[in-house]
Amino acid sequence: MTVVLDTNVVLSARAAGHSHYVIVLALAAGAIQVALSTEILLEYEEIITANAGACRWRQFASVLEVAGQLHGNVPSIAPSFRFRLISADRDDDKFADCAIAAEADYIIVDDRHFDVLKTAGYKPQPITPEEFIRRHLTAA
Repeated sequence: MTVVLDTNVVLSARAAGHSHYVIVLALAAGAIQVALSTEILLEYEEIITANAGACRWRQFASVLEVAGQLHGNVPSIAPSFRFRLISADRDDDKFADCAIAAEADYIIVDDRHFDVLKTAGYKPQPITPEEFIRRHLTAA
């Protein structure tokens, strides 16, 4: 299963005590594939560094790198088209563009701006971290 993670989800999920941390564990174990574009990676670096420090950014970047090397589950995506779907916040378009180009199943996000994807006719659908965890990462 391929997903794109919104920056706010990454910010919470990288903290070991947070309920979203299971998403990072699933990535590290190879249970999910996380598609990334250069734009998304740069935003992760900027926001994590600003909110948690450069050391925390390096730790998360290492998780991405090691997971990608071990499992091949961190594909680098270079969208060649701008879909311009998220009119409420154009800065969020990079996540939709990457998800569409990667043919991702979901964009894990806590942002209503992405609701437009529900009826846009593209495969990736927005899903909250809680719903994703409940549906896909919780043992039956």
